[in-house]
Amino acid sequence: MKTARMITGLFIIIFLGLPSLFGVVWAVGLIRASVSPEFISDLPREIIKEVPKMTDEIFKAAQDKDVISDGNTRAWFQAAAKTGISPRDLMDKTGLMSWLENELSKSLTEIGQILKGEKRPRPIWIDLQPLKNALLHPEVDNFFRATLQNLPLCDEQGEQRWQQLASKTHDRYGWPACRPSLMTAEELMRAERMEAMNDMPNEIEAFEDVRALRFFPFGFSRTIHLLSYLLFLIPAAFIFLGALIAASSPSSFFKWSGVSVFIGSLPVLLLSLFAKHLSLWAIKFGSFSWDDRWSTELHDLIFDKLGWIPSRIIDVLLSPVIAVAGVVCVIGIVLFAVSFSVRNSSRGAKKLSPLPSPASKPDQTPQPGQAKKETKADLPGEAEKPQASEPGPPEKLEP
Repeated sequence: MKTARMITGLFIIIFLGLPSLFGVVWAVGLIRASVSPEFISDLPREIIKEVPKMTDEIFKAAQDKDVISDGNTRAWFQAAAKTGISPRDLMDKTGLMSWLENELSKSLTEIGQILKGEKRPRPIWIDLQPLKNALLHPEVDNFFRATLQNLPLCDEQGEQRWQQLASKTHDRYGWPACRPSLMTAEELMRAERMEAMNDMPNEIEAFEDVRALRFFPFGFSRTIHLLSYLLFLIPAAFIFLGALIAASSPSSFFKWSGVSVFIGSLPVLLLSLFAKHLSLWAIKFGSFSWDDRWSTELHDLIFDKLGWIPSRIIDVLLSPVIAVAGVVCVIGIVLFAVSFSVRNSSRGAKKLSPLPSPASKPDQTPQPGQAKKETKADLPGEAEKPQASEPGPPEKLEP
């Protein structure tokens, strides 16, 4: 009977408790990350703040022969540098910088305040039309023409390559570093911008249903965090049920529960730590692909300057998973430690005295109602008197 109970409890823990605990820890950690203000609003604002400076650094480094050995790519950046307009200046003239620092940052800040419960939910739309207007701004055309003027004239092969790019008979990459006819160049530039605009929506809605957000009294983010913890009731029910069936005492119940909780959460902790560090290593040392092709020096330069962005995203997504798994592991250790205190407390119970062995001296304590038999030694003064020898039989007298 005891063996059957242990097998049944072990079956419930292994096939129901541990898999559900593994999945719930991952789910709770990722839910905490995905609805956190840090991921939705703080991180984008941090990226907006740093991208203009990084763009200028890329523009400057790409003109260095030690960084970009490809002459064609380097020639484009050198021709653009001769115009005297930096990427940040171009962003200022087209209004893109103002949109990033004001409208977009303000919308992201408000989204974070709503998630934290600091503001009442309201519809928030992120207008992308300023981004489209920046692409069609005349300053972009002027910058492109000025860059072309700093390039040498195209030969027949270069002109043919430009026409192929404009007619879309070939993929639009690897523009030759020469100056074609202005009509061909403007046609290609117009096609590139129209394709980018068609792929971009006019606006993005941050909250589709504002009325649903008003049912979260502590803020959307905090309420979702609290509700996600209720998912732990599912694996807890399976684990405690299996431990209750398999255990034969309170001490063994806590042992079964603690070991099961620890074993179910430890793989999540190790796997999330491994995934985080492996991803960061791959971002830093892995090859970067662009349009299903191996990385070029320019792509490597861009990724080297902006590689901290995917690193921060991975850190924000996986850190809550690691934290939740670590807490659950500690709970398992605590439950296992409690089992020893339960066992030690049972040792303090009153022990029954063993039965006297037959060889032991019988107890001479008088029972209630029984008079104590007095001896001469118990009488006062008798103990001090010497014991007289008992007289023997009388001697026979002879006549």
